[in-house]
Amino acid sequence: MTIKGKAYIAGVFEHPTRLAPDKTVAQLHAEVALGALADAGLTRADVDGYFCSGDAPGPGPASMAEYMNLKLRHAESTELGGASYTVLAAHAAEAIAAGKCDVALVTLAGRPRSEGMATGTAPRARPPDQPEGGWEVPYAITTANAYAMGAMRHMYEYGTTSEQMAWVKVAASHHAQYNPHAMLPEVVTVEEVVNSPMIASPLHRLDCCVISDGGGALVIVRPEIAKKLKRPLVRIIGAGEAVKHLAGGTFDLGDESPAVQPDVIESIFSAMPRISASYESANCFTPASRRSCVTASMSMPAWASRSMTACAPA
Repeated sequence: MTIKGKAYIAGVFEHPTRLAPDKTVAQLHAEVALGALADAGLTRADVDGYFCSGDAPGPGPASMAEYMNLKLRHAESTELGGASYTVLAAHAAEAIAAGKCDVALVTLAGRPRSEGMATGTAPRARPPDQPEGGWEVPYAITTANAYAMGAMRHMYEYGTTSEQMAWVKVAASHHAQYNPHAMLPEVVTVEEVVNSPMIASPLHRLDCCVISDGGGALVIVRPEIAKKLKRPLVRIIGAGEAVKHLAGGTFDLGDESPAVQPDVIESIFSAMPRISASYESANCFTPASRRSCVTASMSMPAWASRSMTACAPA
């Protein structure tokens, strides 16, 4: 089933806070939901589909649906880490295309900064029954050193340099100038990135993801509803998802791009001639943006270092 043209993003909201010691996670979810609905010109009463991930408190979407007093025909909770909300937007579009709902709300929120979580440098607790736990927990893998291993492998395979990865952070700092709520609003240089403290070689502090409170939400609607709103709209033209795992130890650390369905690539790239801006990818650590470029088939792995240098602002 294609979702091309079957759903539109009608509302978007990013929570302005980056530190929320006085708010609960449920409150942050509700506030971003109301913000996105207001942006779309809709209300809670219009929502009949709700999508969330593991950050939403309670069992699946049930607790948040009750907290926000939503009357739903369809609900879903999918946990795929940081990719969850991109996948949820696609699932919302699929649900709309299948007639399961007309107005879908997607929310995310968290308080890792207020709760003092060292999400990048502290080993994460693993459930005792997680099958790979016995092979990973003893080595205390963290998010930062996991990304560092991928970056190191890419450097070995393709000659990528720390300076080239630093350009991703430089570009991000320029983008931050357009966001009044940016946590790190200062423009940085390549030299400042590579001279920042080393966290997990070859990643410096400014290569790493910030730890921030906040959240965001999307409102996705049927085309008939979108046309009545008379607001700026984003037509969803395609999406795909796939899961890559350790493959019994045979996976490639230098490439995190799992196979994406050919029809998805065709639907997305059929629109490329109409896109006037250059391709942008956003992710947590600087080498992850390189992998996003590869995943999107914007460049072959051997050319990825050039893609990162191309992030340099004009």
